[in-house]
Amino acid sequence: MVKPDELIVDIAARVEAGQSSQMSLTVVTGGAVITGRLAPEAVWRKRVAEVLNASERLGEFAPVFDAPVKNDGPPTHLHFHVARIIQGTVGVPETGGMYRVAIEDVSAWTVGDFSYSDQ
Repeated sequence: MVKPDELIVDIAARVEAGQSSQMSLTVVTGGAVITGRLAPEAVWRKRVAEVLNASERLGEFAPVFDAPVKNDGPPTHLHFHVARIIQGTVGVPETGGMYRVAIEDVSAWTVGDFSYSDQ
């Protein structure tokens, strides 16, 4: 089993403890570059549940995300919101998405998010 980077675990723990969504981070995971802001898991879950509830076809899945967050140990995942997968000079989706990334799958990271442009 891979031991997660202690720095990124500490960053995730501070986001969780402060209930802040202002920390920007860029990670490489599975060959993809994901850039955006971290959110506490409870905030992330609430937002995903809201999006699912607003959908006619997906509303039945919202309760999965409404379940209480278990805080038994250090964080195991990063919860991105307003995030994009960088592909060339564009970010997908343009408006930003919601991504959950296992910390143990992060192969590289940097503080801040990457801007991109088509110019």
